[in-house]
Amino acid sequence: MTETDGNADAATTHPALSVDGLRTALHCPRRYEFAHVHGLEGSEDDVVDDRVSLLRSALCDALRSGETEREALETAASDRLSTLWNDHDERFHSRTQRRHERRVLEATLAAYAERVGADHAAGIARLDAEAARGELIGPGLPLSGTSELSTQAVEPDAVTIDATVDYVYGDGSSIVGVRFVPTLAPLGRLRYRSDWTGDVEELFTEHFDADSTTFEPAPVGALFETAVVLDGLRALRDRLELGDRTCRYVQIPLADRSGTAVNWVRETVETSLEIVDLTDVYIDHHTFGMTHEHRNETVDDRLAAVAASLLSGPFDPSDRWDRIADNSCPDCEYTVCCQEYIAEEVRFDG
Repeated sequence: MTETDGNADAATTHPALSVDGLRTALHCPRRYEFAHVHGLEGSEDDVVDDRVSLLRSALCDALRSGETEREALETAASDRLSTLWNDHDERFHSRTQRRHERRVLEATLAAYAERVGADHAAGIARLDAEAARGELIGPGLPLSGTSELSTQAVEPDAVTIDATVDYVYGDGSSIVGVRFVPTLAPLGRLRYRSDWTGDVEELFTEHFDADSTTFEPAPVGALFETAVVLDGLRALRDRLELGDRTCRYVQIPLADRSGTAVNWVRETVETSLEIVDLTDVYIDHHTFGMTHEHRNETVDDRLAAVAASLLSGPFDPSDRWDRIADNSCPDCEYTVCCQEYIAEEVRFDG
C-alpha cells in the first residue's frame, strides 16, 4: 500500500498523506518517493526510537490506569517499564550498561511524573468525565486534518493528512494534544519562540523562496505537523461534544540527555524535561482574529501546496537540488538508488 491509499474510511472520500511523509518531502521529494510511494525501508534500526517507544507505552499505560497522584502514577509507569524492559532485546556491551540505560529511563519517568504527570492525568480524568464516549490515550492516538486543494490545479479537491498524539487532556477551556518525541532539536528556533511574527515567519517563507539559501525542513515540518494536529483536535473536540474549546499542541522529549546528571559512584541518574507548546509559535494572530481559531493562513496554504505536489508527482528535486545535496544527501539512506545523487557523483567537469 502506498501512502496515498490511506485507510479504508479516508479512501472513500479523500486520498491520505501523513505528517511523517510531509516531513520527509520537505527534506527531499525524491526521498519521499522512495520511502512513502515505493515503500522502501531505511537500512538502520534506531535505538533511540526504540527506547522512546518503551517510555511512551509505559507512560500511556500509567495514564490509562486512572492514577492522578504523582507517586502512584510514577509507580504504575515504572512497573510497566519493568515488564517491557525484560522483553527488550537491545544489545549492550555489558550488564553495567544495560542497568545504566534502565536507570536513565526510570529517571525520565520520574521527571515526567514530577513535572506534569499528575496534572495531565487529572486533566484526562476531567475531560473523560465531560466528553462523549471516546479514546483519549494512545500511544499513537490517531488524528487527521483535511487540507483543501481547491485553489490548486489538481484533482481531488482535498486531502486527508494523518498525524498522531499520545494522549489528550483538558486544561481549563482548552483541550491539549501531547506527543512524546525523542528530542526537541528538530524544532530549531521554534523551541525558543512564542510568536509567529518575526524570525519564525521569516524562516518559514525563506525556506520556500527559490532565491534564498535558507533550508529548514525540520522546523517547517513541525509547523505543518502543528497545523494538522490542531485540525485533528478540533475534529475530536466536535466528535466528543466538547463545545468551542480551543486546541493546543505540546511536545515532550523523552531522550534528550542535555538535562541528565549521572553519579557514577552512587549509580544514580537524575534528569529534567523541557516541554514545548507549539501552538503560539504557529498561530498567526491576523488569521486568529478573522476565524477565532488557532490557525495560520500562510502555513495552511503552503501545506496545501506541498500536499498537492505530492499527490501529482513527479517528486523532482532539481529546482532546489543545491540545498538538498548540501543538507539532506549526507544522511540519506536512499542515495544508492537516487538518480540525481548518482548523476552528481559521476559528473565529469570540463
